Parts: sequence; C-alpha cells; structure tokens
Amino acid sequence: MNEHEQFPKPKPNDPEDRQGVVPSSEELWNEDTYSAWTARFGTPAEAAAKLMKDPAAKLYPLLGYLGEIQDKKVMNLMGSNGMKAVALGLLGANVSVADFSEANARYASELAEAAGVQLKYIVSDVLKLPEELLDSSHDIVFAEMGIVHYFTDLAPFMDTVCRLLSPGGRFVLRDFHPITTKLISSKGSTAKIRKHKVSGDYFDTTLEEKKVSYSKYLPSSGVSSGEDKHSVVYWRRWTLGEIVTAAARSGLIIRELAEEPNLSSEVFDAGIPKTFALVAEKIQ
Repeated sequence: MNEHEQFPKPKPNDPEDRQGVVPSSEELWNEDTYSAWTARFGTPAEAAAKLMKDPAAKLYPLLGYLGEIQDKKVMNLMGSNGMKAVALGLLGANVSVADFSEANARYASELAEAAGVQLKYIVSDVLKLPEELLDSSHDIVFAEMGIVHYFTDLAPFMDTVCRLLSPGGRFVLRDFHPITTKLISSKGSTAKIRKHKVSGDYFDTTLEEKKVSYSKYLPSSGVSSGEDKHSVVYWRRWTLGEIVTAAARSGLIIRELAEEPNLSSEVFDAGIPKTFALVAEKIQ
C-alpha cells in the first residue's frame, strides 16, 4: 500500500451514532497520527506559539528557493501536519496543502487557527486532486523531505505539478539526496567514530517496505496488529538523474539543482551530499 493512497472518509463522530461501535482501523490510525505530532511538536497551540516567534527559521533553507512569497498562491503537496505551510502563511503567502491524511489535516487546521493563518487543506491523494484545483493558478508548488520515494512512477506527480502551476510559476522539490539514501550507509554516534560504507546499489529499482516517518512517535496503545498496516508503506528510491529527467519530461524548465551538505551538523558526514533542491519553472 502506498502511504498516499486515499482512505475512505471517517464515519460520523456524533456520540449517538457512535455508541457501542468499535473504532475502525482508519480512525485509530488517524488518532495515533495526531498523537504522534503532538508528541513531537506539542499541541497545535503550543507549536503555533513557537512557530510565530520565527517562521522563517522553520523554512530554512527552503525559503531561499521559493523566491518572492508575499501574496503568492502556494500549494504544498503532501504537506503533512502543515508546519511549513503555516510558516509561509505567517510570512504573507496564500497557502494550501494537499495530503491524504485526515489526521494531518486536523493538526494543521488547529495549528493554522492558533497561529491566525488562513489555510486551505485538501484531503486527497495528490494524484487524484479535484479537477477545479488543477487550474494552472498557483504561483508556487513545493514538496519536500521524504516525498519522491512514495511514488512508483514520477511522471503523474510531475504532471500534477504542471497542471497546478501558472505560466512562469515555480516548482521546488527538496528531498534527501540519493547518495545517502541509496548508496552510503553511516554508523557511529559521534564524529570521531562515524563510519561510512558504500553498501547500496545506486541503480536498484526494487520496492522496499517501510514504516512511515512519524511511526517512532506513535503511542503504544496495545491495539491489535491489524491497525499497524496503515503505518506501512512501500518506497521506490530514485536516482537524482531519474528525478530531474521526470521533471524535464513533464515540460518544466530546470532552473537550479542544488546539492546540499549536512545542514544540521558541521561535523557529521562532512563532504557527503545529504539533501538536494530542484527548482523548476513552467513556461507554458
């Protein structure tokens, strides 16, 4: 199952309708996802208070690739809990998020309300967005950090980006560098004993079963393992060449490909590309 396949809408929450009804696996999964974000960032109100102090810091280094954002119409694809979208809203952008998760939408909506930001959240598989959204009206579309490996074919994703963007609009994809996700394994918890090994196959195209990135924050509820299936996804690790080519074939013009070091540490993994940023433009 792909994490970004759309789930059915939750059942009504009217207490009279729900009496004596065992929660579905989807409802339990959504509740756990909300709890995971609360465990990591605090309640939406607490997270909003921190975010409002310095929204630009939450967007580093993404903000530098987006260009002018004041009053721009922005779409954050697979925007998860809305943290980046709300930060952009605080800086003056008109932001929407598209993501399949009801739980993410709940956290993001409460976060935006606490921060005083207008946020439109579309609960949908990003490859099945409502046609009225695909109207070539967005100035900026972006997705970042742990996104592309959820797609077994990048062409539909890039085509969706093109349909969202207005002529001259900008697409920014920032994600983990394939060198570190496909090729090099790192072990050791301190800089002195950090060891690197070329242990992967850069050109491997197989799918890998993984748990969603936030699974380590999920509470241990003792719920039967049947509910665990919602936290399992299948990854396809793409090469940098495949990602850039998919964007170009969709009709986007590549303006920049930045390869970044480990921006969270000056001592760990020195000299190894850890992330990349692709900046492209729609010209038609």
